[in-house]
Amino acid sequence: MISSIKPVSPSLTAIGGVRRSAPGKLRFSPLPIIRNFEKPNPFPLQVLSAQNFSNFSVSAAAQRRDVFKVGAYEADRSQPIEIGIEISDEQSRQKVKIGIYFATWWALNVVFNIYNKKVLNAFPYPWLTSTLSLACGSLMMLVSWVTRVAEAPKTDLDFWKTLFPVAVAHTIGHVAATVSMSKVAVSFTHIIKSGEPAFSVLVSRLFLGDTFPLPVYLSLLPIIGGCALAAVTELNFNMIGFMGAMISNLAFVFRNIFSKKGMKGKSVSGMNYYACLSMMSLLIVTPFAIAVEGPQVWAAGWQNAVSEIGPNFVWWVAAQSVFYHLYNQVSYMSLDQISPLTFSVGNTMKRISVIVASIIIFHTPIRPVNALGAAIAILGTFIYFQVE
Repeated sequence: MISSIKPVSPSLTAIGGVRRSAPGKLRFSPLPIIRNFEKPNPFPLQVLSAQNFSNFSVSAAAQRRDVFKVGAYEADRSQPIEIGIEISDEQSRQKVKIGIYFATWWALNVVFNIYNKKVLNAFPYPWLTSTLSLACGSLMMLVSWVTRVAEAPKTDLDFWKTLFPVAVAHTIGHVAATVSMSKVAVSFTHIIKSGEPAFSVLVSRLFLGDTFPLPVYLSLLPIIGGCALAAVTELNFNMIGFMGAMISNLAFVFRNIFSKKGMKGKSVSGMNYYACLSMMSLLIVTPFAIAVEGPQVWAAGWQNAVSEIGPNFVWWVAAQSVFYHLYNQVSYMSLDQISPLTFSVGNTMKRISVIVASIIIFHTPIRPVNALGAAIAILGTFIYFQVE
């Protein structure tokens, strides 16, 4: 019901069309006040003097302060809003932390691949190069435990038994990837290694009896097709390099399977877990490296590399060994903070950064059709992790 504004008594004051009683108590109407916009304003516009205008401003300011105080009082009692802000801040900090992990992981991996390729170009002995990488990481962690920079893990015999198959698969995958990069371009190795999801589905289906939905199988088509297209159009194709990358894919799939099955319920941090993995892998790879290549070959190759490159070669070897351990350590530490799916997506993006960086730094020749195959394979990998 709409009612017009009636004249008020001297004891009442009309402010903005709302009737208020100065001396009495405030009364609240259950219905909203509806102004009458049909009738013209009964108070014509007047020009106020400076004194009247000042008094009017002070009165209006006082009224606004009254309204503001009530609003502030109500806002202070709104606890759900404060709780929501705290949750948002916590989520923001977690996102920043994950972003730092990813950026560090990718940067360390790019640096490792650059120095590793430089070492292999001057010193083509992948078995010794792989051994030095594991030895450096093992030494770094032993020193950190002895000096109490990092807390040593509490392990038992069962822990090392379950770690052994993981270490075997890790050793094979690491050496095979290094062999691949000693024969072909870094970009080509990582393009082939982007096909790891196809091996994961194949092994899980044949050996574990796992079944997957149709979208997962469909996502393998661009992965396989892209890798095949990149391999066929590779300018400097090498069968040993190609097979090394494929074996590395298969080995790392088994490493992930053994790790998931054997490490359930083990209270070891990601950093210490990788440290123990490196130490056991070092014990496994050392006798094979000596048998395949041998100290005499290493000595002759080392002398030749130092004579050609100079003292910088020693720095290259040290850098690739240190950065190999650091990037793997950060990747295992990130697993404590993120889900496996997020980790897999980050691993795919890591390969893109390595491929692009290696092409720029080493001036790797690449044809458009080869780049198309790489893009299709990486896109398929990304789709696979989304539908898995």
